[in-house]
Order: sequence, then structure tokens, then C-alpha cells
Amino acid sequence: MGKIMLTGDRPTGRLHVGHYVGSLKRRVELQNTGEFDDIFIMIADAQALTDNADNPEKVRQNIIEVALDYLACGLDPEKSTLFIQSQIPELCELSFYYMNLVTVSRLQRNPTVKSEIQMRNFEASIPVGFFTYPISQAADITAFKATTVPVGEDQLPMLEQTKEIVRKFNSIYGDTLVEPDILLPENSACLRLPGIDGKAKMSKSLNNCIYLSEEPDEIKQKVFSMFTDPTHIKVTDPGKLEGNTVFTYLDAFCRPEYFAEFLPDYANLDELKAHYQRGGLGDMKVKRFLNNVLQAELEPIRNRRKEYQKDIPYVYEILKKGSEKAEQVAAETLRDVKEAMKINYFEDQELINTQSEKFRE
Repeated sequence: MGKIMLTGDRPTGRLHVGHYVGSLKRRVELQNTGEFDDIFIMIADAQALTDNADNPEKVRQNIIEVALDYLACGLDPEKSTLFIQSQIPELCELSFYYMNLVTVSRLQRNPTVKSEIQMRNFEASIPVGFFTYPISQAADITAFKATTVPVGEDQLPMLEQTKEIVRKFNSIYGDTLVEPDILLPENSACLRLPGIDGKAKMSKSLNNCIYLSEEPDEIKQKVFSMFTDPTHIKVTDPGKLEGNTVFTYLDAFCRPEYFAEFLPDYANLDELKAHYQRGGLGDMKVKRFLNNVLQAELEPIRNRRKEYQKDIPYVYEILKKGSEKAEQVAAETLRDVKEAMKINYFEDQELINTQSEKFRE
């Protein structure tokens, strides 16, 4: 069996730098290695509707925003299949069958589900679709027989639940589904990039993001407002790195060559950190350096996005072709699942023959 990668994003807004370092950048790198037989990148609109059912236009409008960000970051439709989740009806059917393999109490224990429910104030009234997100995600992954799923750290509990569903299904019905490997970012700073306000998670709903498509002045404004060390009041004060958002972003984005270009007083990031910790280095100097780093990283992405924006029908055609291919693959998996579950009545000639013999007696 070949190597197959599956991953994706909810279309609830433009993608931000947390998406980029957490998963998107790695997807592009993996795509370009040539080691995968197939790569599927999903725009998870059906999942986005589980907590946006009253605002479908929001999801509808953001399909193209996510697609543009994908293409701008370097996902190539010649190498990766970009598709829209809702256009693959087989995913819903697989989810329905998998629901019989998971208990309510197990879903309630999923840490990601718990935190997302709390963040959206769903404690008193949880939409069933949102509650069963881990099951839907298992259907997405197994439909394409994905062997590799690159995700951010916050999605780790979801992938573990997918593995459980695969094992349970295979133990009951025989080896049919593929258990995926989880691929986390190699850089620990990228596991969960904090928001610019220092909050634990960058989130569109918390309005603490830097978006991939933002203009230079918007990026600069956000960098200059970033949370640092509240005890670092004077330049001469020793500064702390732990919980300092600016240094977390430098860990995630900074490359050695940026020092020669933007901050030649320092040889590397370790020297900059050491100076900050002993005192004598102001927050604004570090923020100016981070702004230069982010501008250098995001400018080519922003420019490519503007080129793709000139031909939106072409972008929709990419998604249409990708969705058609994705449905063909998912339909093959669904046939395998129904055969394993013995609900492929009209394709099972042995069953028809046996029943014919039974009632002929």
C-alpha cells in the first residue's frame, strides 16, 4: 500500500500564521518531497456548519478564502487534490456507520471537544453534529485510506480517536480500514502558536490572529501590539522568554539569514535571547526585528494570493476537479466498508444465490 496524506481546514475565515506553521507549511514541504502516492487537502465546510448552521453564508464565502490561502502557500493542484468536504456524500454515510462504534461518554472525554465546547459556550446546548466531530473526522481520514495526517498539537486527541475507531471496526468486520500515522510539526514552537495577546491559542473567534493575506501595515501594527514580558518595564530590566509571545514567534519563523539582513548586531537567535534575559535590550527592538521577519515570510504568500485572485473561476475549477476525484476514491472505500459490514446486498451474488436456494426448498 502506498503513502497517502489527508489534512484540511474549516472555512470559517482566512487562514492565519498559526495554521501556516502548525500544519500548512509542512504540507507544502511534504507535497514537494514526492514520497506520497496521493495527497488530499480538504476544505471542511460540512464540519464548519456544525457550529455555523444559522450562518451558512459565512461558510460559503470562506471556501474561496481558504482555497486562495492554500494556493498562495504553495499547494499545487498538480500534486495535491484540493476538495470540498460537503461534495463527498460518502463521508456522511461512513460517519453514520462509525457512530455505532463510539460511546457518548468517550466523546465527552475527548479533550479537544471539551475545550472547543467551552470556548463556544455550548455547555448547555451542544449541537449533535459538533459533538460528533471526532467521528466525522475519522470518516474523512479513512475514506481516503490516509497513512499520514499532519496536524497541530490541538488535534492530537482527535487523531487518537480516529485510531480507536479504525481498530474497533477492523476487530469486528475484518481488516478494512487503514490506521493513520500522526505527523506533528518538527519545531516545538509551532505546535501551538499563541495569539498576539499571549493567549494559549491563536483563534479567529478571539480576534488575536495575524492572517496570511494581511497587508504590511496591518502586520506591523499587530506585531507592535504583541504581548511580551509584563515585568520587563525598563530596557535595563532582565526579560523573561517564557510566555513571551514575541520570542515564541521568532522561534517559529526566524531563520539564521535574517540576522545578517535585519539585525547584524547578533549572530543568531540564542545571542538575542541571552541579551534580553540579562537586560539592556528593549521590547521594541525585538518587535521591529520580528516584524521584518514576518514581512519577509509573508510577502511572497500575499503576492501569490493576489495573482490567484485575478481568476476566481479557475480556483473553483480546481476545487471541482479535486472534489470529483475525491468522491471516486471515497466511493471505493465505502464499497469496501459495506462489503465488510455485509450490507452490500445487491452486489453480493452469493447471498442472492443462497437465499434463492433457501426459498426454493
